Amino acid sequence: MGFTIGGIREMRSGARRRHRGTEGTAVAEYTGLWGWAVAPGARAEAGACSCGDPVCPSPGAHPLGFAGEVPAGTGLDRAADAWAQTPGAAMLLPVGRSFDVLDVAEQAGRRALVRMERMGLPLGPVTVTPTGRAQFFVAPGAAAELPELLYRMGWDDAGLDLRALGPGAHITAPPSDLGGLGPVRWLRPPVLDTAAAPPQARLLLGTLAYVCHRS
Repeated sequence: MGFTIGGIREMRSGARRRHRGTEGTAVAEYTGLWGWAVAPGARAEAGACSCGDPVCPSPGAHPLGFAGEVPAGTGLDRAADAWAQTPGAAMLLPVGRSFDVLDVAEQAGRRALVRMERMGLPLGPVTVTPTGRAQFFVAPGAAAELPELLYRMGWDDAGLDLRALGPGAHITAPPSDLGGLGPVRWLRPPVLDTAAAPPQARLLLGTLAYVCHRS
């Protein structure tokens, strides 16, 4: 994946000495350690988006059209140098490649996560946003499969506050700010076993649907 956990700690020290900055190091973790591409994203302040569009539909929550992604597998120096070209950009992760996302209300997500851990279910990374959402990383394909999976489980008519994000979507990566509302945080941080191979959505969907319904 580019470098090891032990190696990234040593590289972090070197990066600081070379004034690479913490954002460049974080981008390198995503690309080199977890195997995810990172897209430079717009930032928002006082409701205005840094993209310059006065009627931007997603202030501070979309990729910058003029800036290219830092590809998965990019090492520390190249990732830091690439990120330095877009100072102040938010870190966005493209969805639909290494993972899709199941998005639920934060309270429901926290309850579901406790249940899943007790049940010993396989789990991938989980983020929480300042807008009160929990985002579960699952295997690619979940967005396309979600309607059929909910139908098979009998939850298709339940009016659940649950959606799937797939190809074409981006999520804000910790610790970047989301739309000027505050930082995104890890509820369950990535680990090597599941970052590149998160669980299938069907393994988590029953618990998520049940907790969303109860909430």
